[in-house]
Amino acid sequence: MVKKLQKGRGDQAMTMSKMKRDVLVLGGSRFFGRRLVSKLIDNGDRVTIATRGNKEDGFGEKVNRIHVDRSDRVAMEEAFRDSRWDVVYDQICFSPDDAAITCDVFKERTGHYVLTSTLSVYEFNDKPLKEEKDFDPYSYPIQKGTRDDFSYGEGKRLAEAVFFQEAGFPVTAVRPPIVLGEDDYTERLHYHVRKVNSGEMIRITNPDTALSFVEAGDLAEFLFWAGSQEIYGPVNASSPDHIRLKELIGIIEETTGRTAVTESPVNDSEQSPFNFPSSAYQDVSLAEASGYKFMQLNKWLRSLVERIKQTE
Repeated sequence: MVKKLQKGRGDQAMTMSKMKRDVLVLGGSRFFGRRLVSKLIDNGDRVTIATRGNKEDGFGEKVNRIHVDRSDRVAMEEAFRDSRWDVVYDQICFSPDDAAITCDVFKERTGHYVLTSTLSVYEFNDKPLKEEKDFDPYSYPIQKGTRDDFSYGEGKRLAEAVFFQEAGFPVTAVRPPIVLGEDDYTERLHYHVRKVNSGEMIRITNPDTALSFVEAGDLAEFLFWAGSQEIYGPVNASSPDHIRLKELIGIIEETTGRTAVTESPVNDSEQSPFNFPSSAYQDVSLAEASGYKFMQLNKWLRSLVERIKQTE
């Protein structure tokens, strides 16, 4: 279970500013991972980014770098043989095999492991409000396999199960919903702004589907915060409110001055990336009880749509 803390967000920020930690980020070269790295640098932490080295991260001499394939056990053992980390952030674990390698490699080498998981660990069913207890990684049967062997959601479920059942260090699994930002490389919100602006069809089964979202900077702030807390176990991470797809499209219509054209999808390849099989939004009371307050949608969503419109 997630441990509820007494210390508030402001007090914790003051505490973190006095700390200097050795922090490893697996991933961290783009989107909210880059924002997380920036926050760690600003905090004075000694930051190392571990990636395959295929993308420029833009941090120059502010970070150390390790180039490694995190799915290669031998390479991981060699890369981290003599290391010790106060916190490890894992942005790129998508399978139980990757999780198992990590559990072995970082055993006795880290004080806290923060895994970026997902809303997709939950079943899409007639219970739209998702609480952490709705998926229990402590009892979920473990299967072995790589990223190619499972769907995205199942890969994350199994990765969580491996960490919580086999890791020899404290683990926090942060479960965000769809993450939105101007630099979202998947461009899911951009897709809808473009479609409305150009009068192209958006394929949505049910406009009343309600979803959670989280702003990229807010998620990065929460990851940063969670890495300095004694908050272990799974924890949801989203704006505390949710929005129906037709309301989101309405914001885009108001911003673009155009009327959206929507219709049910004929096949999966044509559907909107927001076309979930049912409503799914998160209860974030555990995070809030521990001292973190996520931004409400009305504080950031409309302005993000406006900024995206200006770049299209």
